[in-house]
Amino acid sequence: MVARRAAADVVRAAVLGSYGVTRIEAGLFERLRAVMVGRIPGIQISFADGQLAIGLRLRVRAGLPVAEVARQVDSAVRYRIRRSFAREVDELRIRIGGLDTHPGATPPGRQAKGQTGNSDLADSGTDVA
Repeated sequence: MVARRAAADVVRAAVLGSYGVTRIEAGLFERLRAVMVGRIPGIQISFADGQLAIGLRLRVRAGLPVAEVARQVDSAVRYRIRRSFAREVDELRIRIGGLDTHPGATPPGRQAKGQTGNSDLADSGTDVA
């Protein structure tokens, strides 16, 4: 059986190494509870009935496609668990707790003069995936 703390450390590294994730988020109550029981806030791991279930709450950089960031996190976590423990993740829940902007960054929806935005690309007929 995989130790919960080891799995949490692997998951944390996979999440924070994913493009677009600014941090793992947890509320005050969850942070206090996590410290008291020795867990990483924002990451819930369960081994009920032999099933590995992981729950994440993340903050994502504003301006990035949230669904794509979530897909990358999903892929990274599943890969790291498979490689580290030779087992599959049975359930993975990812919740986005909010968006972070970086100081000096242009807020979403606003562009500096002369920059090309998403709507400009769409209007040009360019195929953007």
